[in-house]
Amino acid sequence: MTASAVQTPTGWEGLLDPGERILWQGRPATLIRVGGGDILMMVFGTIFAGFALFWMVMAAQGGGPFWLFGTIHFSLGLGIVLWPVLGRPFVRSRTWYTLTDRRAFIARDLPLKGRDLKSYPVTPDNGLVFRDREPGSVIFASEWRVGRKGGYETRIGFHDIAEARQVYALMRQVQRGAA
Repeated sequence: MTASAVQTPTGWEGLLDPGERILWQGRPATLIRVGGGDILMMVFGTIFAGFALFWMVMAAQGGGPFWLFGTIHFSLGLGIVLWPVLGRPFVRSRTWYTLTDRRAFIARDLPLKGRDLKSYPVTPDNGLVFRDREPGSVIFASEWRVGRKGGYETRIGFHDIAEARQVYALMRQVQRGAA
């Protein structure tokens, strides 16, 4: 498989280095994928929202607007339940991937956050991971993030793409300098 350059699309002017060529562009599938960790969080969210709803009903029986404080907790629990089903597919629908002969780009355009473009150099030192499933993924970087329980590693890559096998082959060519 040889890398064939794609015409530089409008909007990429000033973002690519001189001589840098786009080899592939694509988007992740927007399918709903729920894993084991998601199921646990969804159960927790259901219990959280259920307790908040119970509290709201009991507080409403006392009269006055005090029950409205429970809507915050109910909404939070509902958000935890719905995120894997609605939130992640929405984020994927607003995500674009680009591979050049030097870098991998991940672009997002999300409400409230705006546009975000991150680039990751593709070098021989990158450890590539190919996930052969439908749709597949090509992982090429990782980042450490800080959460409430300490740091954790998140895998960066072109997730849930139909052309994962071809993109993996292109990235190997870029690593070898043959793209």
